[in-house]
Amino acid sequence: MKKIGRNEPCPCGSGKKFKNCHMGREDELIFDGKSEVPFETSARITGLPAVSYGRSREIADRLDIEDLTGSHMGIKFIDLKQYHDLDISEKQVSDSNLTGGVFVNVLKTRPSDPDNVYIAISPKVNDSTIIHELAHALTYLDGSNMLPAIAKPLSLEAGIPVEHCEHTHEFAAWFDYLRNKFEIQPDAEDTIICFLYENGMLIKSDDIIKQDIIFLRSRSEQILQFLNQNSAKIDALIRELPGYIGSRINMEDA
Repeated sequence: MKKIGRNEPCPCGSGKKFKNCHMGREDELIFDGKSEVPFETSARITGLPAVSYGRSREIADRLDIEDLTGSHMGIKFIDLKQYHDLDISEKQVSDSNLTGGVFVNVLKTRPSDPDNVYIAISPKVNDSTIIHELAHALTYLDGSNMLPAIAKPLSLEAGIPVEHCEHTHEFAAWFDYLRNKFEIQPDAEDTIICFLYENGMLIKSDDIIKQDIIFLRSRSEQILQFLNQNSAKIDALIRELPGYIGSRINMEDA
């Protein structure tokens, strides 16, 4: 087993530094050059029963994945709470989080099911969340090496909002395609993402993968300034939408 530096990316593919992830739990890792989790761990995820909450299956089945992305992989949905209870998920979820979802790190599912990507969703998942997670899946299937799991540790290191790393230009392009195809009204947060995308403000996946901290900080500052300058317009767009948490006008001056 090769020695891993404390500050190197964890081989599990989470995007975290090794010291903040599997250091001390090296027996859970395998080192075959692919940075995947052990088959047994992977099988615990892929062995979860499939679900079809909300319109998840209907929407996914109407997508020609191969035509859209060139990939032969399929998309499976599993229960978010059951996935969380395995204690190998990146995001915390509570019993009250009934509309959430997460695109499961493919490095965790590939050893036991290389033919599908997995999305974990909650029973009362809404349409905006469904296409949000599908947009992450399509971004990956379209050839991007950007995995959502890298966003949180990178944002912490750079000192920027995690959303600026997680919601890339390519992700928003797929989200925009899906919302138009299925005539879905995005919730408040996704509407802001669409607004940033339409104005060319989102960071590209390639720039996230490079992990140039100085560049990312500069781009993040540009996004924050743009949001502040357009706070009144954004507030008008989202104030009647699900997920609205109050006026954002002059947030940066508060």
